[in-house]
This record gives sequence, structure tokens and C-alpha cells, in this order.
Amino acid sequence: MNRIEILGVPVDVLKVEELEKEFLSVLEKKGTKQIVFLTIWDLIKASRKNSALCECLKNASIILPISKTILFGAKILKKEIPVRYNPFTTTISLLSTLENYSKSLFLFGGRKKALLTAEKNVRTTFSGLQIVGRYIGYYPKSIEDDIVTGLYKSSPALVLVSDGIKEKNLWAYNRRNKFKDSVFLYYRDIIGIFSERVRRPSEKTFDKGHEFRLEVIKNPLKIFLLFPFLFYIIKLLYARLFKKNIDSENAEQTEAESVDAAASAVGGKIAETNVQLDEDS
Repeated sequence: MNRIEILGVPVDVLKVEELEKEFLSVLEKKGTKQIVFLTIWDLIKASRKNSALCECLKNASIILPISKTILFGAKILKKEIPVRYNPFTTTISLLSTLENYSKSLFLFGGRKKALLTAEKNVRTTFSGLQIVGRYIGYYPKSIEDDIVTGLYKSSPALVLVSDGIKEKNLWAYNRRNKFKDSVFLYYRDIIGIFSERVRRPSEKTFDKGHEFRLEVIKNPLKIFLLFPFLFYIIKLLYARLFKKNIDSENAEQTEAESVDAAASAVGGKIAETNVQLDEDS
């Protein structure tokens, strides 16, 4: 596995056939770990100055790009092109590995009925997988300590984090000192898909990179995400034209500031758009 950076944001180059080996290696490590399905919206958000998400990504064990435009960015910057992963099929692959090696799983997120149905379906499909716990999303802040305690005591190999967890990838990172040796993976739709309440994009749609069109159909306001995406393209072109070494840690902050300044001049402060990227990552 090789880690590159796109606009200062880490992305892993990992062959599909090497994923299981890398996953098993992560499972053996001590402490809280994370596997991240990186969307283009996550990358755009993380590329901003002083981004907490970027720090989270830098500490993640595996970062798998799931947006076609991330690969486009690597190509523009003449980086090694990463493999694009389908989050659903990858999750199934990880669960199969857990089952084969007698590891445990914790389901975290979704509404109660959806979560119970998802658990039932997972048990049916992966009969040898140990599900050591579950907890709903959209929970009141007052019971968070109980959730953290439950995760600590059960110490699952993998925690699947789904909808209803406001901090998303940052949830585990911000509480990383409160768990034992679990791996956390945030995938917003996974409980909905397992409970058959959410329809996942077809393989054909995903391969073409058209899954965002389905999101726009569901919520037309998401069309305004085109503005931060245009800003992303501008930053890529600027970095390419001026051949900035944005992978260098010493130059990272200066590069981010210069790219932002130049792009803002061209893009008319597109970077300051108030579109809520969190709802689309």
C-alpha cells in the first residue's frame, strides 16, 4: 500500500487483491483504528485550511477513494492513480474476512427498526460472524457515555458506523482514546441497505461515476455542490500549472494558502460557500 496526497489530503493506493491482507494487519494493531471510504466531498472539505477531517484522515489506517473524481485529481497532479472502491462490495468483503477469521462486529447507527432488521439479515448472510452489540443512531447526547462504555467492553474487531451519527468519520477519531483495539468504518447507507430500506446504486451506475445524479434526483438542492466541485478543479489546475509539491509536509501549509488565494481570485470566493457538504459525504 502506498499513500499519496491530493491537495494535501492523504489517499491510499491499495490493490483489491491486497485489501484482505492489509485489513488483517490493521486488526492486529493496538488502539483505535479507522478505515475511511473517501468521497470527493470529504476530500474537498479536508483540503481546507486547519481541517479537523484532514487530521483524522492522516491518522486513518486505510483510506479508500470511492469517487471517480478523486482518481481524476491524482491524474491531473501526475500522482500514482489509486484504485476506486465500491463501498458496498468492499464492506461485504470485509465482513467475509471477519467471518473467516472468527472476528466480531458491532452495528452502530440507523433507526431502531432498521437496525434490528439489518442485524437479522447480517446474521443470516454471515452465520459465522460474531455480532457483539448494536446501538441506534440519532441518539440523545445524554446516553453517549453508555454507548462508549458498551463499545469499550465488547471490544469488537470492526464497528460499522451508519446514518444518525452526526460526526461521521470524526466520531471515532474524537473519541479514539476511549476504546480498546476496534476498527471503525463509517458508511452512511449501510444499515439502510442491509435493512432493505435504502437502494444502493447499481454496479453500472457506480462504474460510470453517476451515483451523484441519483443524489440530485432525491434532493435537487445538492446541485449547488457543483460550486465547491468547481473550486476543487481550479485548485487542481493551479497546482498542476505551477508544479507545486503539495505532498511535502514542510510546504503543505504554504501551498494550501497560495492555492486558496489564487483559486479565490478566479472562483469568486467559491470556497466560502455555505453548502453543507456533511450531508453528502
